[in-house]
Amino acid sequence: MFNVKGKEYPCCMSVTMGIIGGKWKTVILFHLMENERLRYNELRKKMSTVTERTLSLQLKQLQEDGVIERTVYTSKPPLKVEYSLTETGKSLIPLLRAIEDWGNHAIAHYSD
Repeated sequence: MFNVKGKEYPCCMSVTMGIIGGKWKTVILFHLMENERLRYNELRKKMSTVTERTLSLQLKQLQEDGVIERTVYTSKPPLKVEYSLTETGKSLIPLLRAIEDWGNHAIAHYSD
């Protein structure tokens, strides 16, 4: 068993899936890989079927896990918040690209 940030995982692969797994986390990471920095509303537009609550929760979890960072600009109204990958998040890019490649393979071979 592995204990990471207070959670127990049975193997190292489950640690990875615990951090990036789920329907929306990989979509968020995909868009941040492609755009470097995105504001909340920009992410929301790119992910039109996600609810605001779900997006907020997923962003918060990714931030707590050290994968993304949230930067708040308060110098002039309105408040501006941007999200970007941390160095840890950037280290996931080769893995995410491999997942993307496999997804494209699955689409090509298994789509109706």
